[in-house]
Amino acid sequence: MARGVPGGYRIWDTRGRTWWGDHYELCPDDLLTELNGAADQARITVLLKRYRAAGR
Repeated sequence: MARGVPGGYRIWDTRGRTWWGDHYELCPDDLLTELNGAADQARITVLLKRYRAAGR
């Protein structure tokens, strides 16, 4: 699940009850849609790699 935090967005792991991954300053709409929707692991992994490479 994606949640807004001061300065951007973070990914909240509901099972582990902790923040997971990077802090995003800009809102990656397709990643947020996937996280809060179908949550397909393969698609999320592809999107995370794309945004890390872009330097977000």
